[in-house]
Amino acid sequence: MTNVLKVKVIVGSTRQGRFSDKPAAWIAGLAGKRADIDVEILDLKDYAMPFYDGAMPPSLIKGGEYPDPQVKRWAQKIGEADAFIVVTPEYNRGPSAVLKNALDSVSQEWNNKPVAFVAHGSALGVRAIEQLRMNAIELRMAPVRDIVALPGSWTFPEGGTKAGAFAEHDATGNTMLDTLVWWGNALKTARASK
Repeated sequence: MTNVLKVKVIVGSTRQGRFSDKPAAWIAGLAGKRADIDVEILDLKDYAMPFYDGAMPPSLIKGGEYPDPQVKRWAQKIGEADAFIVVTPEYNRGPSAVLKNALDSVSQEWNNKPVAFVAHGSALGVRAIEQLRMNAIELRMAPVRDIVALPGSWTFPEGGTKAGAFAEHDATGNTMLDTLVWWGNALKTARASK
């Protein structure tokens, strides 16, 4: 029997004309071909969370009882997951503010789960990933080594909307998914034994 992991792909940009939704759809498509992954895309455009300004740190909020209804809805989705793939642009050598806010707005729901990264932009988005890895560790997540680093949107046929636009990255994407599944199963087993 196959152990199916619930993997959430997070679209890390909400700006007009964004590119992040294209690689997110691609990696979700690769994941969806696997029998060991149940994949869902979480688009931050669908979660209009305020910038974090709570009096109490999210790490002290028990049972997902966040005061803001959008944050509470976000926390529920994050809590369902066994693993994550974060698709991030690189803005000014880092991730987008809306993505960082999404990470900061909840806490325990991230704990003890692996996260993989697909990045794009100048320097292939790797500087955004480096920052996100530090954030993930602080949230008690396990960032996996394997990543997908993509050039900017301008290098893709029709801005990444053309069929097969990401095909040359399939092997790297599948390697990352293999690693994510390994860690996802290990940490799911560990969480169940608590």
